[in-house]
Amino acid sequence: MNDNQLLRYSRHILLDQIGIAGQDKLLASHALIIGAGGLGSPVALYLAASGVGHITLADDDVVELTNLQRQIAHDMASLGVNKAESAAQRIRAMNPEIRISAIKQRLQGDALDTAIAAADVVLDCSDNFPTRHAVNRACVKHRKPLVSGAAVRFDGQIAVFDLRQASAPCYACLFPEHASDAEMRCAEFGVFAPLVGVVGSIQAMEALKLLIGTGESLSGRLLLHQALSADWRSLRLKKDAGCEVCGSLSRG
Repeated sequence: MNDNQLLRYSRHILLDQIGIAGQDKLLASHALIIGAGGLGSPVALYLAASGVGHITLADDDVVELTNLQRQIAHDMASLGVNKAESAAQRIRAMNPEIRISAIKQRLQGDALDTAIAAADVVLDCSDNFPTRHAVNRACVKHRKPLVSGAAVRFDGQIAVFDLRQASAPCYACLFPEHASDAEMRCAEFGVFAPLVGVVGSIQAMEALKLLIGTGESLSGRLLLHQALSADWRSLRLKKDAGCEVCGSLSRG
């Protein structure tokens, strides 16, 4: 690290659990963020501020006025701009020393496979089950840790699927693909603006811990938050040996 980086990240370096070695790991890391909207905004901002050396943002949508109630990476000047590019511009201004890649399309097929294979951690900030399951399958294939978040109405959830471990459950263990027919989109049900900030911030926190290799992650747990009652619950998750996506990992 140069002198400017030592100063910029000094509050991390002061933490015994991070220090210079941990900050160096972040600077050498690559995070892939799927979705640059309500969840992707705080995720991208905190990973960039924390010094993750390479951040790839993927989103095929453009910024609309209804997004500005909660998608804090964007502003009025972003209207009509692709969300991945808008968020990339914001975080380049925040931290010009890191590398930002904007993918202005929905990642799928070979492109998704290639992007996940190149990342050290994947953050699913999407808003639909087909994307979540496609991301999960690629993470299982390449044994990449996946940090998943969701927020709708006043309910949020966060989970980590550390697929580097053969015993860890995957997203499909929790939500089997054949059972994910009903979509819960904020465009139809609404979402409390600060909730996406809470969920996205925890996603960023979990990703940073995974990249540094410190603390205990949410792997094997589902964290639930109900904003109206200010309640938090943590549920234990177990690998489904019969899971169609990751079940084979425990058998070989």
